[in-house]
Amino acid sequence: MTFGWSSDLFMTFRWEILKKINAKLHDGVCQRCKEVLEWRVKYSKYKPLSKPKKCVKCLQKTVKDSYHIMCRPCAGELEVCAKCGKKEDIVIPFNKEPEKTENTENNLSSNCRRRCLRNEDESDGDLDFDVDLDDAEEDN
Repeated sequence: MTFGWSSDLFMTFRWEILKKINAKLHDGVCQRCKEVLEWRVKYSKYKPLSKPKKCVKCLQKTVKDSYHIMCRPCAGELEVCAKCGKKEDIVIPFNKEPEKTENTENNLSSNCRRRCLRNEDESDGDLDFDVDLDDAEEDN
């Protein structure tokens, strides 16, 4: 009986890193580079960056994706693949919306926490008991 390759069979690093790697969306790259990155993920060869690399266009340390040579703004502006630098058809263009949604989700959750804390503080000071205990004893 033969079995296919399992990337998590002999994992020696933490599961959180594996989850992040598997959930990573490879955007801003051409079809060939996308296939290369997916192969690396599938066979546990993908290694995430520990610190940002230098972009070959703007020469700033803004490259945050592994195996890429250009930062997102430079690759988007020049409309080239961020990994190989060639002017190929980009499979999935860069989206700035996921970053915004994460920030809005964080803001919403922090606003909700603030609101809940504020409501708890207000409710502690406004203890109103309008129950008349004398009427309750007369009924019995």
